[in-house]
Amino acid sequence: MLKKAIWRILEAGSAAWMNRYVPPLRDNGWFRSRREDRCVDGAGEPLPWLAYPAIDFLERRVSPSLSVFEYGSGASTLWWARRVRSVSSVDHDASWAGKVAAQAPANVEVAHVPLDGTSAYARHILAQGKPFDIVVIDGAERVACVAPAMSSLTAAGVIVFDNSERPEYQEGYRQLGAGGFRRLELVGMAPLIDYQIETSIFYRPGNCLGL
Repeated sequence: MLKKAIWRILEAGSAAWMNRYVPPLRDNGWFRSRREDRCVDGAGEPLPWLAYPAIDFLERRVSPSLSVFEYGSGASTLWWARRVRSVSSVDHDASWAGKVAAQAPANVEVAHVPLDGTSAYARHILAQGKPFDIVVIDGAERVACVAPAMSSLTAAGVIVFDNSERPEYQEGYRQLGAGGFRRLELVGMAPLIDYQIETSIFYRPGNCLGL
């Protein structure tokens, strides 16, 4: 009798877990991303490799007039390209940058800048000669990218910092806080992986996302 009672409790708990978590993961394409080993939604369309709550938030807030700069290119580049005016991406991997560029539409520029021991990769944004509404820090040398990113934002600009749960990026968060940025932390599952991550949006008053 005791074994049956324990089994019923476990079954009820399992059903509750399935009802709570499986439909959202199915709807946002997590199962498909795992099966196909790529960042896609349920329809096979590209998704950024960010926490799902961050993707959902950005989907509702971005507008076609915005410009985006990305540290790190990929499926996110294609996702942004369909939603904003222009996307500029820099990647340290030449082969990967070439693959992304080959799939990208006309409003996207993908540059390859190797990690050569200088600050060329982090400072590539400064060479663009224009400010951006959104800067995504999701590539290499993330702490080094913070200062150039801050100086390359429009007055309403925001920074999307992925994997912001990682303690090794604390100096970057400190710089952003000292620069007057507030932080919105969005935690959840993400395409491809089976654990939760955090994506943070750093913003100031009067920003382009209405925060």
